[in-house]
Formats: sequence, C-alpha cells, structure tokens
Amino acid sequence: MASTADFKNGLCIEFNNDIFQIIEFQHVKPGKGPAFVRTKLKSIRSGKVIDNTFTAGHKVTTARIERRQHQYSYADDMGFHFMDTTTWEEVALPGEQVPNNDLLQDGMNVDILFHAEVEEVVGCELAQFVELEVTYTEPGIKGDTATNTLKPATVETGANIMVPLFVNQGDVIKVNTMDRSYSERVKK
Repeated sequence: MASTADFKNGLCIEFNNDIFQIIEFQHVKPGKGPAFVRTKLKSIRSGKVIDNTFTAGHKVTTARIERRQHQYSYADDMGFHFMDTTTWEEVALPGEQVPNNDLLQDGMNVDILFHAEVEEVVGCELAQFVELEVTYTEPGIKGDTATNTLKPATVETGANIMVPLFVNQGDVIKVNTMDRSYSERVKK
C-alpha cells in the first residue's frame, strides 16, 4: 500500500480493476478545503490515459511490474510471438497488447511487462527509437525547402511514417516509437 505522499512518476498502481502507471501528478493545497492530488494515469494493458483526482492521504495498492527483455520472433493468427533471451521460453501477445506492432522487425529486442505477483503478461514496450529503411516515397521537389513540409513514406516493415521532403527511397531513418514520428536520417 502507498499513500498519495508516495506518488512519483512511473509508479504502477492497481485502480479500477486495472494496472495504471502514473505519468504525472500534482499536489494541490487550495486555500479552502482539503488538499488533493491530480494525476494523469496510463493503463498498462490498453494504453489509455485518464485523469483522476485523489484526496490527500488516500491509500492505493501498488503493483510491481517487471520488465523482461524478449526478442521478436514472428506473427501469426495467435498474435505476436516473443522469445525470452535468457530462458528461451516463448510468449504470445495479441495485437492490442503490442503498441505500434507494424514497426516490429525480426530479431528486435522489446521489453515484455509482467505483473510480478501473479506472473501475468500485461504489455509490451518497444525501444524508444528504431532504425528502418524507406522502401517507397515520392521524390521531393528540388528547392521546396521553405517550409517544414512532410510527405508519407513506407518503411521496410510496411508502416507509413511522415518524413521531411529530403528523405529518399533507400535511406535509413530513425523513428520514434512513442508517437511514430521521424527523428533523423541515419548515416550508413
């Protein structure tokens, strides 16, 4: 158990029959009335973000989440299959539990999240950045660099990413997996 005084970013709590991670929080002491804590919580299972207010001193149940490194193997009708790099055990996750699954490459390392008390798989996290080759994009118009214009590009995994005009077919780019945005061009 933890109280609102123990809140910190990244703390995982059990709330409304789900496991949430505290993204941000703010202690508020108004001039009139009791103190309270405003929080922004992200569901580990679904990825949904909710706002919630706790009264100061409210007790919550903490959840111990372990991150274990796994390697992506393949996808089929059962979902996405990952292999533990230390025990060689395989874990299958449905597509809903693997965010941005169209950015996965064979052999890519990911973190599988386990609820430690019950040994239940609750989610998957990709590395923050992945390097992918652009397989198709329209050529940029020479001299059209006055604005910060983006164009669609298809990468080797089949995902569509918005990239700047100077990116060409065959370039390797770094993609942020959190918001699917172009980060930079990778030099070979």
